[in-house]
Amino acid sequence: MSEREPIHVFVADDHAIVRKGIRAVLEIVPDIDVVGEAENGRDAVSRVEQLRPDVILMDLVMPEIDGIEAIRRIKDRQPEARILVLTTFAGEDRIFPAIKAGALGYHLKDSRPEELVQAIRQVHRGESSLHPVIARKVL
Repeated sequence: MSEREPIHVFVADDHAIVRKGIRAVLEIVPDIDVVGEAENGRDAVSRVEQLRPDVILMDLVMPEIDGIEAIRRIKDRQPEARILVLTTFAGEDRIFPAIKAGALGYHLKDSRPEELVQAIRQVHRGESSLHPVIARKVL
């Protein structure tokens, strides 16, 4: 029996400490490999196009272009892209546009590491994944 290929994850967040923290959390997970990072939406769109990761973790508030516009652009170029929003914003003014733009999941940065890993795996499988606070708002 051969080992499964790791899930290739890309992290887009304008805060270096957040990107490094996410990378540190994910590096200890055997079936997840962080393949790239971006500090703004414009770089995220171009790097994702080059790297073709399995799952993209996308912050919503970033310079150059925001996360919602980055999601739109990525999905226009790669309809199969699987995007998981990871942000501090739980407002409906962000949730619904992000989902409409093509995000499969929406989690808050206060999620526990194991919840983030589970969300990455769900989105990788093509399933939606919502933080409990977000799920209540959506419902």
